Amino acid sequence: MLFWVIAALLTLGASLAVLLPLAGRSAVRAADGAHDLEVYRDQLAELDRDAGRGLIQPAEAGEARAEIARRILKAGKAAAAGSVGLGGGSTRALGVAAVLAVPLVSWGIYTAIGSPDLPSQPLAARLEKNPADATVDELVARAEAHLAANPQDGRGWDVLAPIYARLGRFDEAVTAYSNAIRLDGASAGRESGLGEALAGVAGGMVTAEAQAAFSRALQLEPGQPKARFFLASALAQEGKVAEALEAWQAMMITLPPDSPWRGAVAQAVQEANSRLAAAGNEAPPGPTQQEIDAVASMSAEDRTAMIEQMVAGLDERLRENPRDLEGWQRLVRSYHVLGRGDEARDALKRGTAALGQDSAEGRQLAEFSTSLGLTAAE
Repeated sequence: MLFWVIAALLTLGASLAVLLPLAGRSAVRAADGAHDLEVYRDQLAELDRDAGRGLIQPAEAGEARAEIARRILKAGKAAAAGSVGLGGGSTRALGVAAVLAVPLVSWGIYTAIGSPDLPSQPLAARLEKNPADATVDELVARAEAHLAANPQDGRGWDVLAPIYARLGRFDEAVTAYSNAIRLDGASAGRESGLGEALAGVAGGMVTAEAQAAFSRALQLEPGQPKARFFLASALAQEGKVAEALEAWQAMMITLPPDSPWRGAVAQAVQEANSRLAAAGNEAPPGPTQQEIDAVASMSAEDRTAMIEQMVAGLDERLRENPRDLEGWQRLVRSYHVLGRGDEARDALKRGTAALGQDSAEGRQLAEFSTSLGLTAAE
């Protein structure tokens, strides 16, 4: 009931604000016309007095008298038009009806299609709803209210951060992930989530700050799929499409069959092959689809054993033919993905010594290893 009372008062106020000036316009015009006529009559009387005293020549007095007469006639016509214009008769009634029709029609439409009897839903009441019955926005609002009162709740920030990322609110996701890391410590999931949010803020570009977060994630969990995927994307963004393709191919082999990243990696491999073909470059040798399918059908133990055998074969080949930059890059990455940090650093040292620390290839190997979070000094 209170809603209707407030609505009626607002409607009445808005209608009066339009009707009162409309109704009073004729009176204002009539008063203005009467004032003008009085002024012109005074001017005419003064002109006659000056002409009688000889202050104005008869010819000039006649011209002035004719001009004042024309103004008197014009003012009289304007006053007559105002008396039958907007302020009076059927025209005024039409204006009043038009103004009153607006609230009447709008109220009628609202009554027909609106929900005037729907109870109010204040934010506090909605936040107290059962979480199972709440919308995503209500759950986010509830979490934000909780964190506003408890800003040191790292678990709360950890829960809210990926929700922000899924909603596309990347700036807030960066803040939430940073708070979760600050309060509850770094983890591979938090660091990779932070990197993804930073990339989202940059419009999808994997910035240096995002790469640092992904590298920290790989240090905490070698083989972390999100970090590996985005670091390969960073290589592609830098124009190192062949290296990115190789990283995605290696990732495809190691992913389990039910990994949600398989589709994204397969698409990235296809796009990288297309880019290399368009540029006239030959794609680096990689596993065929049959080989990938065969690996995916293996058990985790068999897949790990096969990968380690491949890495051991690559290591042995590089010992015999060490002047192979791409081979050393594959070996360093393979050991790093397998979580064998000591072997990765040893491969980096051997590769740097074989290629020459001050050579262009040696510097490329060092830069590549740094992108994975590895240095020979570790």
